[in-house]
Amino acid sequence: MPPKITNSARWQQAEILMQPAFIRVVDNIRKHLDVSDWKGTYHDVLIWPPGTSDETKAMVTQLIEEMETATPQKLLEIKENLAVLPVPHPGYHLRLQRQEQQVNVDLWELCYQVCFVNYSPDNTSENTLVDIDTSLIDESGSVEWQVLENKTKQLVKQVFDSLPKG
Repeated sequence: MPPKITNSARWQQAEILMQPAFIRVVDNIRKHLDVSDWKGTYHDVLIWPPGTSDETKAMVTQLIEEMETATPQKLLEIKENLAVLPVPHPGYHLRLQRQEQQVNVDLWELCYQVCFVNYSPDNTSENTLVDIDTSLIDESGSVEWQVLENKTKQLVKQVFDSLPKG
């Protein structure tokens, strides 16, 4: 689940940081892949709320597809139905493969770890509040590029260090 930010100033800081963090994450992954025997491919994925049944996923997916060709009246009806159903949010994964081994890395979760203080995907829910890592932003509100690069390098290195050996 995406982290929850309730403070508007923190939200603005997150907006400033997320795109640069994403770019730095992807670039650092590329650098690791260049010298690794792992191969990486990127994939758009849908992230469903925990506990969503396959039946509900199929129903929501069908409703979303129907929206593309729906009449204005039918579109309103579909939106009303979707409002009470769990809806996925888009995700972006890196699939790392080496021989028979495969590891998926959620790139947005990695970006959240870069941008937020002590963020851990294992300890979050939709109600978990997060704090921006303010060391990534200077006094004028701009990105501290070297601090961002250093933190990103460290986190991407941890991902590659945690891959199965052999």
